[in-house]
Formats: sequence, structure tokens, C-alpha cells
Amino acid sequence: MFLALFRGLVQYFSPLNVFKYLTFRSAYAAVTALLMAFLFGPAIIEALRRLKFGQSVRTDGPESHLAKSGTPTMGGLLIILSVLVSVLLWADLSNAYVWIAMGSLVGFGAIGFVDDWLKIKRHNSAGISAWAKLAGQVIVASAAAILIYLPQNPQTTMLYVPFFKAPVLDLGIAWMPMAIIYVVYWSNAVNIADGLDGLATGLMIMALLAFSVLAYVTGRTDWSAYLNIPYIKGSSELTVFNLALLGACVGFLWFNAHPAEVFMGDVGSLALGGVLGVLSLIVKKELLLLLIGGVFMMEILSDVLQVGYFKVTKGKRLFRMAPIHHHFELKGWKETKVVIRFWILGGIFAILALSTLKIQ
Repeated sequence: MFLALFRGLVQYFSPLNVFKYLTFRSAYAAVTALLMAFLFGPAIIEALRRLKFGQSVRTDGPESHLAKSGTPTMGGLLIILSVLVSVLLWADLSNAYVWIAMGSLVGFGAIGFVDDWLKIKRHNSAGISAWAKLAGQVIVASAAAILIYLPQNPQTTMLYVPFFKAPVLDLGIAWMPMAIIYVVYWSNAVNIADGLDGLATGLMIMALLAFSVLAYVTGRTDWSAYLNIPYIKGSSELTVFNLALLGACVGFLWFNAHPAEVFMGDVGSLALGGVLGVLSLIVKKELLLLLIGGVFMMEILSDVLQVGYFKVTKGKRLFRMAPIHHHFELKGWKETKVVIRFWILGGIFAILALSTLKIQ
């Protein structure tokens, strides 16, 4: 909004020209979202507490988690609202990718909201059915995939592999189901990782730092040519969205750090994971996201392996408990130690992913 508002006034007051710069708008998008989370966080947490929107904790988990029962949940609303306001103020609203990212955030957040609401209403950890949740995720992911596919950007259906300059495969129309499955996968991956105070929030901050860099260089002809990566016109504007989301996550972490005053709930985790998948589709870093989100991969794979091993061995467990962050808790690690060590891993994965840009 600021860009459109001040564009015509530059001729009268030249300092307003600063609003044209993407780096300026991105930085202040982060600051705006951060301040909104700080300022409105206490009020939203108190409102959730007053409405008795408390978290129901699974009884088969670590005993230390039972004390968290009743902690306000649905704090993801704070993240989403902070991002929307910040992006509407600082982004170029004529950019289609910005709207796709915001729509994905809201769409997946709506699914999570319904899931959280039913958990609260029923006073247990069972929300909407798995099939209903999956159907909702497929609908939102399909809408995002169609909107990305329709402009027929020549790179859209290409599959790029780290370390290779040229695309290795043109998926054609098969890109569509792949994109849908991929976005749904990441929505669930972040959801599964959201089991300890601050864990998913901190990991998202690491991933968003990487994607802010990726969006910026991918949308610039000079940097994309220098790095031998695909140039996606207009994708650099996503830097504003990414940093707004990063700022909101940092602000939310202030309240979500151990001991958490609020949980993000499915309204937050499904939205964050879904939008991460969508961002990777836009900037053509689908495979690189597997490295950037390495800890999320560990979390969801540990769940899959646990279930598979349990069925094959007729009742034996591969891990003490899945997802894997609970395994380490049951081995005696303090919750804060698990979280910080997983954050460190997340940071390492993000750095490794960015290091691949020039090695091709």
C-alpha cells in the first residue's frame, strides 16, 4: 500500500523514493510484523485464556507435558494477522506471487482453525478427521498450484536439482499433482514438528531466512545469472512476505519460548508448513527445501518409520516415541536442550542449502 501511495508523491518530496527499494520495504515489513506480535500478543493470549481456548495434551506423551494442558492455543492467529497487516502495508500489491503466498497462509490457517476449534470443543486432542483435514489441504494446495501454473512460466514445470545448472526434467502436466502432494506434505511436516515449546517457530525462522535470500536472488536477473539459477520474474517481491513472516515468528517466539505462554496450534503450524511448500514451488527450490527443512524431514520420517516398524514387527518400536523430538525427551534430554539442538541443526541445514547456490 505504501508503495502505491507514495509513488506519485516522489516528484514533490524525493525522500519518499526510498519506498521503491525492495530491501527497505522488506526490512520494515519484518519490523512491522514483529512489533504487531509484541504489542498485540498479550491481548490475544489473554483473550484466548478468557475464552478457555486451552490445549489438550496427549496422555501417552512425556509426563512433563501434562502440566501444559490448558495453555492457550491458536496463537498462530497472531502470526497470520501480523503478516497480513505488514504485507498489505509494505508489499507491491500488484504482484501475483504475494497474493498466492498470503492466500495459502490464510487457507491452511483456516483448516487449522477448524481443527483447533473442534479439539477445544471436545476437550481432547482429536480435531477434524484425518480425511477431512487432508481434503481441505488438497483444496488449498490445488488452488495455489493452479495459480502458479496458469501464467505458463517456462520454468514452472521444470525440476531443478542442486549442483546442476540446467533443469534435469520437464514434468509437464505431471507437475500439478506433484506440487499438490508436496505442499500438503510440508503442511503436515511442520505440524508434526510443533510438539515442543518454540521448536517449530525457531525452525521456521531458519527456513525463512534462507527463503528470503532465495526469493531475492531468484527475482533479479543479475544475481540469478551470476548464480546460474532460474530467473523467476516478480519472485523477489516475496522477500517482503518472507521477512514479514519471519518477523511475526520472532515476535511469536517471545511468548512461545519455554515455558510457553501460548501454542501456535494447527492454525499456525499447518499455515506455516503449507506456505513453505508454496514458496519452494514459486522460486523453483522444491528439492532444496528438503535440505533447508532437514529437521522437519527428520520429524515426519521418524513418524512414518515408527508406524511402519510397529506394523512389520507386530508391536515393537523403532524409537521410544515418535516424532523424534519425543524420543530424545524420553532418553533424558530436557525439553529446552532438544529444542536448541534442533534449532542448531536447522541453522546448519539452512547454511548448507545456501552454500549450494554457487556450486553448480
